[in-house]
Amino acid sequence: MSDYAIRAISKNKQIRAFAATTRHLVQELQSRHQTLPVASAALGRTATMGTMLGLTLKEQNHKLTITVDGDGPLGKIVVDANGQGDVRGYVDNPAVMGNALESYKLNVGEAVGKGTIYVVKDLGLREPYRGTSPIVSGELGDDFTYYLVSSDQVPSSVGLGVNVKKEEILSAGGYMVQVMPEADEDSVQQLEERISQIESISELLKAGITPEELLYKLLGEDAEILEKHYLRFACKCSRERTHQMLRSLGKDEITGILKELGEAEVVCHFCNEKYQFDVHELEQMLFEIKRMEAN
Repeated sequence: MSDYAIRAISKNKQIRAFAATTRHLVQELQSRHQTLPVASAALGRTATMGTMLGLTLKEQNHKLTITVDGDGPLGKIVVDANGQGDVRGYVDNPAVMGNALESYKLNVGEAVGKGTIYVVKDLGLREPYRGTSPIVSGELGDDFTYYLVSSDQVPSSVGLGVNVKKEEILSAGGYMVQVMPEADEDSVQQLEERISQIESISELLKAGITPEELLYKLLGEDAEILEKHYLRFACKCSRERTHQMLRSLGKDEITGILKELGEAEVVCHFCNEKYQFDVHELEQMLFEIKRMEAN
C-alpha cells in the first residue's frame, strides 16, 4: 500500500480529522540516516505529524518546518513538509540505542527528553507563522496534542505510531482530530468516548488498519472523506544549490579549503546526499568570484 494522508469531516461538520499511513516514508528516512529503532520511531512520528499538518495548508506551495528540540540523547528532530505531500527530515543523533519499556516498547520519551516544539509555517506572507509549546512527555503524540491546544488554540487529539524491527519499518502512521469552533457538547463528548475506547495506535497500525478505517473509528461510519494526498520523501537539495552555497562562502573561505583539504564534501542534513567538489571545481569557483569582484 502506498503512503497517503486523508482529510475528513464528521457528518454534522463539527469535527475534522486527518490520518496517514507512512511506512514507506519512514523506511526511506531510516535508510538514508541509518537510524536505530528509537530514532526511527521518533523521527517517524514527527514526519507523520508533518504530513498531516501539511494537509492543513491552504496552498500546495505552502510549507512548514517542525523542530522537536529536546534535551535527550536524540538531540533535535527536524521535519519539513508541504501541501503536496512532500516530506523530508533528520535527527541529530540517529545512532542512539535507547531503552525499552515493558513489552519491548521503545522509550521514545526518554530519548527525546524535555524541551520545546517549534512549528514554522511559510504561507507566502511577509512573515512566517511561528508557534511553540513545551515538550510534555517526549512520546510526541501527547506533545503535538498539547501544541495544537496551547499554540493553535484548537481542541485536538493526536495519535502517532511506528512499529520497527531493527532496520525494518513494519508499520507507521497516525491521526489528528480537531474540534471545530461551532461544535456542541454532544459531539465533543461522543468524540472523547470514541478516543478513549480506541485501541493503541501502534497496535492498530500493526493490524493493518487503513487511514479511512481509522477515521471511521474516530468520526463514525458516515464521516466524509474530503481530500487524499499521496506522500513521498523529497529533498530540495541539488548539486547546483550546493555549488551556489559554496560560492557564497567567499574567496577567503574557499582559498582556505583549497590549502587545507584540496577538495570539499558537503552532506545534506535532510537526505544525507553527499556532494563532492574537487580542486579544479574549487579553483573555478575562486576564479569566478575574483572576476565578479574585478567587475
